[in-house]
Amino acid sequence: MIRPFGFNEFLFVLSHAQWTILLSLVSLVTGGVAGLAIALARTSKSGWLRWAAATYIQIFQGTPLLVQLFFFYFGLQLAGLSLGIWGALIVGFSLHASAFLGEIWRGSIEAVPKGQTEAANALGIGYVSRMVDIVLPQAFRIALPATVGFLVNLIKGTALAALVGLTELTRSGQLMANITFQPLQTYGAVALIYFLICFPLTFASARIEKRLQAGC
Repeated sequence: MIRPFGFNEFLFVLSHAQWTILLSLVSLVTGGVAGLAIALARTSKSGWLRWAAATYIQIFQGTPLLVQLFFFYFGLQLAGLSLGIWGALIVGFSLHASAFLGEIWRGSIEAVPKGQTEAANALGIGYVSRMVDIVLPQAFRIALPATVGFLVNLIKGTALAALVGLTELTRSGQLMANITFQPLQTYGAVALIYFLICFPLTFASARIEKRLQAGC
């Protein structure tokens, strides 16, 4: 007997949004830590550090995210190293996030007026204190709209996790569509949930950007 898509089916799909949100947040945090290291390497005085960071960014920005996820999940299994679904997804999404956040934050660091860095150098302030107390707080403020915007794209990108077997929001919608044979209602509900997750972030990003422009 074919089940109609009703409230209980909607709750089933909605309940799996928690894994979409969790994967997005973990990937943002771990990718953000790595992204900060990439941004600092990209803005360092060391030529080989800049080259290594630029190469890293080109690799992860220049290859499809789905291929990266397949590599960490299926490819490493063939090599005898299994990370599991969650491990492979977190590694894949985190490295993907670090490449994009590294570039976003690199641009923000370079947007901080160089006169402040020169003044800090003249006062004998060391690199760590200069970055922590002077440059990075201003760079974070500049990068905030773009960072929130990237988070929205990351949340939507987690739909690819369904292709390696994680039952998150998109995969739960696919399963329910197969049960109910009502793909229009099912995927409409999935799209609505994605919208409800992403719209507040998109709205916040736009408001932050307007505030920053007004404060200039």
